[in-house]
Amino acid sequence: MTDAAASVPVRRLSDWDAAELHTLVEDYGSPLYVLDLERVRENYRRLETAFPDAEILYAVKANALGDVLSTLHEAGAGLECASAGEVQRALEAGAAGSEIHYTAVNPPARDLDWIVDAWADEPALTVTAGSTDTIDRLEERGYDGRLCLRVNPGIGAGHHEKVKTGAAAKFGVPAERAVDVLADAADRGFDVVGIHAHVGSGVSSDQLEAHREFVARMGDLARDVSEALRASDSRTGSEATREAREAVGGLEFVDVGGGFGVPYREDEGPLDLESVADATREALGDVDADLTIEPGRYFVADAGVLLTEVNTVKEARETTVTGVDAGMTTLLRPAMYDAYHPIRNLTAETAGDGSSDRDATDGAGREIVPQTVAGPICESGDVFCAERELPASERADILAIGNAGAYGYEMANQYNTRPRPASIVLADGQARLARRRETVTDVTRPEREARGVSDTSSGARRDRSERLDEGAGRNDP
Repeated sequence: MTDAAASVPVRRLSDWDAAELHTLVEDYGSPLYVLDLERVRENYRRLETAFPDAEILYAVKANALGDVLSTLHEAGAGLECASAGEVQRALEAGAAGSEIHYTAVNPPARDLDWIVDAWADEPALTVTAGSTDTIDRLEERGYDGRLCLRVNPGIGAGHHEKVKTGAAAKFGVPAERAVDVLADAADRGFDVVGIHAHVGSGVSSDQLEAHREFVARMGDLARDVSEALRASDSRTGSEATREAREAVGGLEFVDVGGGFGVPYREDEGPLDLESVADATREALGDVDADLTIEPGRYFVADAGVLLTEVNTVKEARETTVTGVDAGMTTLLRPAMYDAYHPIRNLTAETAGDGSSDRDATDGAGREIVPQTVAGPICESGDVFCAERELPASERADILAIGNAGAYGYEMANQYNTRPRPASIVLADGQARLARRRETVTDVTRPEREARGVSDTSSGARRDRSERLDEGAGRNDP
């Protein structure tokens, strides 16, 4: 599935082979996440070419599947983790502490306890703190290792207000306080290595000026911090600490985050990555520190699709409702961000012999009908699109939802006691199961264990529960 898309800057939903995707549902059931690992590698190589001198970290929160982490780590990426659980995943994927940045927001105590324990075995681990309180909590636990400060530059950008993190009060120390905070951390014995900020998620080419201004502020701040760290005579602290800080000099890296957007709509062009790279280097200016970037979405979004089966077609008063077995528990972005995802009816495009028949007519002769594609969750927001023109849907059709590789499964949940779907990966010309489908028994297990109950019940009720589990992912005949 990767040959046609191997060298292009964006992979459209229309580039995926309808017949092959249809076969995957027959083999693995629905709903089903599909991720192409070769496309992930290609996206990494393109970014590496644009930023040859930068340290590249993958923002694990975009898609934490172990196969994704292993693939990107083997390609050369470090891993940026937003939780202790993600750090554990990174270590299990083969990354060393020197390749991992832990960048948490308001970290729970159990996370900090775990991170400090892990640091004992991986002393090159970098911890990014977004508040003086977090620095204090690290010191209380005996941590004096590599410390990066997350700063708030006061400027944000991104595809939705909820992801414009650069100016949100939740994230980072105000930039005007960063010099004093880092100088104090150095005096307390921390190994101050960097500053970090993230402007937002899904930054597009038309937001390049905001990105440029954000990076310029980070460059100015880096120069101020480096000067302050070198000026040991202007700070308090022991003579040994001042000498050590002066010997080390300034910062090791300036991390400007990621946020590189991908086109979700069919008529949107790809991000001009070369222009972004040039603008980043120019705006950063002369800094005696390495540039670090940490994209997530850019690597995985167009490498993934979500497949879902039509189970209901209903003529409502003002629209045709196409009901599918995926919902906001499977892919939350449309409900949470009003996000657009392209949709194809694979069955309508597939000839009876299983081959692709897209050129015959639109949808193999089916009428094009405005449709509202909705899931099975008891919420009016459980809608993937409204009045989208698609080939007329029929029960048991398979729809593909594009650009589902980023923030898809990662935001899936069990609302309405809905088990999460299976995930398969495409690698070396083969499809294989990467994450099994959950069952209702999986969803309810923590409650049964808390009650000391080993199974659902007994007799007919247990039989029905087992049938429900066995039917997970089953297609209608």
